[in-house]
This record gives sequence, structure tokens and C-alpha cells, in this order.
Amino acid sequence: MLGALIALGPLTIDMYLPALPTITTELMTTESVVQLTLTGTLLGLGLGQLVVGPLSDALGRKRPLLAGTALHLLASLLCAVAPNVAVLGALRVLQGVGAAAGAVIALAIVRDLYTGRPAATMLSRLILVMGAAPIVAPTLGGAVLTVTSWRGVFVVLAVFALVLLPIAARALPETLPPERRRTAGVRGTLRDYGVLLHDRTFVGLVLVAGFAMAALLGYVAGSSFVMQDQFGLDQQQFGLVFGSGAAFLIAATQLNPVLLRRFEPRQVLLGAVVGGATAGLVLLAVAASGFGGLVGVLAGVWLTLFAVGLALPNAPAVALALHGEAAGTAAALLGAVQFGVGAAISPVVGLLGNDALAMAAVMAGGLLLSLGVLLTVVRPWTLADLEPAPVAA
Repeated sequence: MLGALIALGPLTIDMYLPALPTITTELMTTESVVQLTLTGTLLGLGLGQLVVGPLSDALGRKRPLLAGTALHLLASLLCAVAPNVAVLGALRVLQGVGAAAGAVIALAIVRDLYTGRPAATMLSRLILVMGAAPIVAPTLGGAVLTVTSWRGVFVVLAVFALVLLPIAARALPETLPPERRRTAGVRGTLRDYGVLLHDRTFVGLVLVAGFAMAALLGYVAGSSFVMQDQFGLDQQQFGLVFGSGAAFLIAATQLNPVLLRRFEPRQVLLGAVVGGATAGLVLLAVAASGFGGLVGVLAGVWLTLFAVGLALPNAPAVALALHGEAAGTAAALLGAVQFGVGAAISPVVGLLGNDALAMAAVMAGGLLLSLGVLLTVVRPWTLADLEPAPVAA
């Protein structure tokens, strides 16, 4: 159930990617402006989580989740009839706010039930869904575009949300009992955020996850233009190539539980970020030199995404273990920074030229920043091992 709900965000981000060039032409705008509709989605996902997380700590997990999914349904239907790119961008923000509920509450539910290595393992399963969704989304989007216009993509997203609503209402249990809920209201929310922001290690882990996500979202923002405009792939070919990158992300998330049998999440995180920064620099060199053409770029992207797939489950697992008493708020801050950084970074690909070099620069830069924060702020070798025992629901 959590997998289906958390997939709503990636599907919302990725499913319309094959249509970006077509939207640019039909709405008579520029590539950079159309990419801002992606930025709007990421912004909505970030801001939405800041609101939904504390609400879920005060009201329980289920009610905010259902309300957010309903908002996503409405926004998707309105996107399908958007008359211009400005309206589409605003509605994409609302779509992101709605999808934020599934993203943040899924993490909070995992923290309600687990901590330590079991939490990292469960998060790996959810990251698997986030990796599988990019495989399905552009391919599904390309298939939808063969029978209808780009507006049909948003109709499909609305149908997905419509199917999820009654299933979640009936099948999803409430994992936060009343006695564990936080005080509602602005003052309580600000107090909880203040506690989190004063925790140097937690803030560092949030930034590590955010910059790693920026590398992934830099690829998401630039890949359709790089693969279709620079390398000449059609919409269906792009969907397959994009999916191949997601396959490496999936492979890493499935390797992660195996690694966690021998290593602590903080150790896997350190290795992943070091490897990712190295792979990002290789990708940047390949893109700058033109060595290997499309194959060379894809090889660098695959290695980089593999490292990101190892980093993304472990940074939240370590961070959430520090603040289980406010799991919803902590998960919200994690998600908000991840998607907020992504919203800030994704237009940079367009500003730098929407080519392979621009995409590589953003991906490498994100992971280098992640490595810098990990080594100077988090210092994972100083952290204690996490308890392997699950927390009672």
C-alpha cells in the first residue's frame, strides 16, 4: 500500500517527460519555461510535506494522506485542461502538494514501526518503488502519447489517484495511536522544527539526502532534451533509455538490504556518496570530451544513479532514527529539502544549455556537495550504531 502511494510522486514528476518538447511547441513557450512546470511540481512536493508532516503527527497518518491524494486527483484533472503554461505550472504545484502526502507519510509510517537496520531495509523497498516508477512512467507516458495528446497523461494520473483513494481508505491501518500524537497548532509545529534544525547531525543528513536527490532530479530535468534533441531519440526510445537508468537505481536499492547485513547504514551511506561523487566526475569528463557519445553518457549516468540508489535509503534511515518522537515532522523536513533542492537545481540544467554537459555538471555538483556535507558536518564515523530491533506499533 505504501509503495503504491509513494509512487504517486515519481509518476507525477516523470510521466509527462516525453511530452516536454511537444508541450513547448503547443503552448508556444521555451524549453526553460516548460521545465519550470517540473520545478513547480518539486516545489509543491517540498512545501506540501512541510505542512502534511506535522499534521500527520497531530491528527494521525490516515486523514492527511487521504486529503492529499484527493487534492492530487483534482489538480490532475485541471492540468488536463490547462490553457497555457502559466496555469499548467500553477496546477503542477498543487499536484505536488497532493502527492506530498504519500511521500512524507510513507516515511513516517515506516518510522512508526521500525528503526535502525530494519528501517533502512524497509526504506530500500520504498526506494525500489521510486526507482521502478521512472521505468514505468516515461514508457507509459510515451504509450499514452501515441493515442492522445499530452493532456491525456494528466487524465491517467487522475485515474491512478482515483483508484488509490478507496483502497487507502479501507486497507491502510492507522499506525500512530492517539497517545503518541503531538500537539497540533503553529506553535507546536514551529517548536518541533526548531528542535530538528538545532540538531547539526540531522540537518547534515537532510542536506546529504537533498543534494543526492538533486543529482537524480538533474537527470530527470535534462534527460528528455539530452536524449531526444541532442542524441535524436524518439519518445518511445527515450522512455526505454530513461528506464534503463532507473534499473540501476533499483539494483542499488535491492543490494542495500544485503549490505546492511554486514554494515551499518552510516557506513553504506559514506561509501555510496564517495562512489557517487567519483562517478559524477567521470560522467562530467565524458560529457565534456564527447568520448563514447550516447553510450559513454549513459554509462556515466548509470554509475551515478547506482550510487544515488544506495545513498537515498540510508540517509533518511539514520536521520529518522534520531527523532522517532516526531517522525512525521522529521520526514517532512527530509522530503521538503530533497524536493526543494531539486526544485532549485532542475532549472539550472536548462540555464546551462539542456545538453549532456549541463546535465552532467548538475549531477556531479549535487554529489560533490553531498560528499562535502557528509564529511564536514555529519562525520558518519562519529555516529553510534543503530539498534536493529523494531519499534512496537
